[in-house]
Amino acid sequence: MLYFLDITLFVAHIIIIFFNLFGWVFGATRKLHLIVVSMTLFSWVVLGFWKGFGYCILTDWHWDIKRDLGEQDLPHSFITYLTNNILGLTLTPFAVDVITGVAFITAILISIRLTFFSKETSK
Repeated sequence: MLYFLDITLFVAHIIIIFFNLFGWVFGATRKLHLIVVSMTLFSWVVLGFWKGFGYCILTDWHWDIKRDLGEQDLPHSFITYLTNNILGLTLTPFAVDVITGVAFITAILISIRLTFFSKETSK
């Protein structure tokens, strides 16, 4: 069961990351995109006020499962884990955080622009 949960949370992480980055592309998903990025931002900042900036509740749950499976020395963020352990890159956690932050803010700004300031209507 733990392996199933590990895989499920891994897939959920990937889906959320891609949706946070590209959910603005389709007019029909733009409002949902703003909701999801708002939830992500809430977790990172508001919950992060108590748990540490960048806190992700999904990562917290995922790391609990991974620890139960015997994995140790897990990084603070899933994206650092993904880039270094899965993709085989050797980026510092700071570099991953900067890239993540820039990409995330860019996606939010594009989404806001297209949702509220574009003459194009949602399809």
